[in-house]
Amino acid sequence: MGRSLLWVLLLTLVIVVGGSVYLMFAEPEVATQRVEKVVPNETLGR
Repeated sequence: MGRSLLWVLLLTLVIVVGGSVYLMFAEPEVATQRVEKVVPNETLGR
């Protein structure tokens, strides 16, 4: 039981650290155009 808990904690730590490193160095694409969607009045629900 203790050994499996250690593996779960280690795996969680690796995922968190890996995700943090990715977010620090990744350069996601920035939206270049404004997105507008026309919503009909009927869907707003009065």
